[in-house]
Amino acid sequence: MTNNAFGLIYTGEANAQLRELTFSRSVAAVPFGGRYRTIDFVLSDIVNSGISNVGLIANRNYHSLMDHLGSGKEWDLHRKRDGLFILPPFVTKDNTGVYRGTVDAIRSVLGYVRRSAQRYVILTGSHTIYNMTFDDMLRQHIETGADVTIMYSEENVDEFFNKGEQFDDLRLTVDGTGLVTDLAFNPYNSAVRNVGCDAYIMDKTLLEYLIEDAYSHGDSDFMQDVLIKNVSKYRFYGYRYDGYVARLNSLGQFYRHNMRLLEPAVAEDLFNPEHPIYTKVKDEVPARYVGNGRSKNSIAADGCVIEGEVENSILFRGVHVGKGSVIKNSILMQSTYIGENCELNCMVLDKGVVVRNGRVLSGHENYPMILRKGAVV
Repeated sequence: MTNNAFGLIYTGEANAQLRELTFSRSVAAVPFGGRYRTIDFVLSDIVNSGISNVGLIANRNYHSLMDHLGSGKEWDLHRKRDGLFILPPFVTKDNTGVYRGTVDAIRSVLGYVRRSAQRYVILTGSHTIYNMTFDDMLRQHIETGADVTIMYSEENVDEFFNKGEQFDDLRLTVDGTGLVTDLAFNPYNSAVRNVGCDAYIMDKTLLEYLIEDAYSHGDSDFMQDVLIKNVSKYRFYGYRYDGYVARLNSLGQFYRHNMRLLEPAVAEDLFNPEHPIYTKVKDEVPARYVGNGRSKNSIAADGCVIEGEVENSILFRGVHVGKGSVIKNSILMQSTYIGENCELNCMVLDKGVVVRNGRVLSGHENYPMILRKGAVV
């Protein structure tokens, strides 16, 4: 069934609440889980659904993303027919190369949409992480005769976003048949538990019409100006997903969802071997524990050298932890170097950070501290 669908991923989300993590990269290229990027999850979900035609809309800070994806070989999208199409901004008489919003971005790639041989489009963002295939969602879309099907999950509203951390928070009111009766975008105080997962299925001709109509009226945002304004005009259905969902809405949420990978149930859900998550392959030696080096309840990717103690932490590729150093409740990204006799707690260190001997750095689990890429302390 999914051989009649293609994927369209928007990677231009700009979330200032991720702070230094998106200073030089897009949200889609943010590292996650020791050796992955956020884009790996939704791209693997689409590929695991049997879809071989995927368009990726780039907007800003996309060089790191393009380097990571390459030709799409790791996702089996290096093909003569269809495959992975990276669609960066370009300048025309109608397009300045700078998108005002998602409507502009999707309109700029409608040529790709029209050329795609498949009928249905699976439109997603890149900052929401989950592990599923779209087969059942597409099947429901066809069987219900829906114009648009929106994927959502149920969340405990008392434990969801802190106020001020909302980012692309779409709430759905759904009746007993699954029909969406109301949509709310970034509601300040809502009791609605159904939260959108930034994934939609519709006929590609309907997407073309909705985008062109919104553009002609000066609208710019897909959620507010396309979905919410048309909820009573078209048949919108919700597709409930009951698995684990990680939304990278802020630095706090990024930290929390990485830490939850240390829970076996969460790790088994996101890294279900039946639906593998693919990523760029890098050949490095396994992690090495030297002398008194040890780790407890942690993830250490290949290439790590651990001479100190690591507890409840996630270490990406090539991290070095010096003698006598103690790392707790922290995330250390690729090629981070920790000197000797350091203490780190509740820290997020971006790629290539260097911490000199004897430094003590500490944040809090509710407010982790972050060091920008390449910083030296």
